[in-house]
Amino acid sequence: MVPIALTIAGSDSGGGAGIQADLKTFSALGVYGASVITALTAQNTRAVTMVEPATPAMITAQIDAVFDDLDVRALKLGMLGGPEAIATVAQRVQGRGVPIVLDPVMVAKSGDRLLPPEALEALRQQLLPLAALVTPNLPEAADLLGTTQATSEAEMAEQGHALRAMGADAVLMKGGHGTGEICVDLLIEGGATTRLTARRHITRNTHGTGCTLSAAIAAGFAQGLPLGAAVARAHAYLQGAILAADDLRVGSGHGPVHHFHKVWAHD
Repeated sequence: MVPIALTIAGSDSGGGAGIQADLKTFSALGVYGASVITALTAQNTRAVTMVEPATPAMITAQIDAVFDDLDVRALKLGMLGGPEAIATVAQRVQGRGVPIVLDPVMVAKSGDRLLPPEALEALRQQLLPLAALVTPNLPEAADLLGTTQATSEAEMAEQGHALRAMGADAVLMKGGHGTGEICVDLLIEGGATTRLTARRHITRNTHGTGCTLSAAIAAGFAQGLPLGAAVARAHAYLQGAILAADDLRVGSGHGPVHHFHKVWAHD
């Protein structure tokens, strides 16, 4: 049977992030993707112009419909919106027996806020304890912890351990918002810390990187990969998608990464 992963996130009408990025990533990595849409967004590579949340009843119905019929092997949580949606998702996914990758989406690449500040506590209390892995970037980790953004690997590690103490099984601290020629991510699980590095590629076309990475990890879980292998493969896949992003030339703002860079190229 084909492995199945489920993404619960917002829709991106521009196609570069959210549900659309997740489904593209699942497909590129050989996983069947199912989806639960938590919000409709009107957005492109330049801005988010409108957000319309799904009702808790619709979110519940979508989750139940998928799990009632599909053999879901992994779950990715992305943009969830406000406290009501977070509470609904937490209540419906706990106890399902599948690993959960939590991408704490808070701000779009355009700078538009996607998670209201009042939803932060719900995210901390209700979703972090359910996560097999949480994948914050540096600003997201700081927001979750109520502190300043990490500026060194030591501070990244310290914040990663603090997030684990809040309930997540493991934390992937993403260093894309850092500085220097080498971008460093830290995978923190138990007493072990794994360092993943990549040369920093200067491009404006990074829309959907966080969604893509977390979805790629969930795809690995759905295929039975252990945490370290799933994260390492996802990291390599994202680097390839970023390196090929400029070839797409989609939009006039922050364009998307190239999810199918191993399948087709654009000249």
